[in-house]
Amino acid sequence: MTADDISQIVNVVNLYAVATDSRRYELFRQVFTDTVHLDFGAGAAIDGLDTLISAYQDIHAGFSATQHMTSGHTVQVEGDEARAFSYVSARFRRELDDGEGLFTSTGWYDDVLVRTWHGWRISERASRMVSYAGDHRVMQAMPGVDTNYVLASLFQEADAGNIGFLRSS
Repeated sequence: MTADDISQIVNVVNLYAVATDSRRYELFRQVFTDTVHLDFGAGAAIDGLDTLISAYQDIHAGFSATQHMTSGHTVQVEGDEARAFSYVSARFRRELDDGEGLFTSTGWYDDVLVRTWHGWRISERASRMVSYAGDHRVMQAMPGVDTNYVLASLFQEADAGNIGFLRSS
């Protein structure tokens, strides 16, 4: 493991936020492998880079702005594989019938990365929410359809052996 590996991996994790918030989803090709698996918990998952790009175009179209902030990056590298753990705080804004609404959430990303010819790429991501606040209507993909929020506690998930980063350390 070199400092350069760590720097490149943190940059990849941070590029996800820039790509998402700028709606430059083609940048995901510099973030994820073609066969990426994203697990959002409670059975919500996306498989494959092209599916991810298409889903994000649809999901984020209704927001007037998003902001994803990653921090607390911790990285472990073993050869051409790595694990990264980071915290995320996100804000979502949407125009509603009665004005602009805001929804915020906090959580974490538990990533598996692989070294490719083009650099480090995320091959698996588990994304979990710890807390949320704000107007729930902002997060409704379709009017009248409630989003089911599943909250996770890091220590409980760690105790259950569900945090890959901690299993590998």
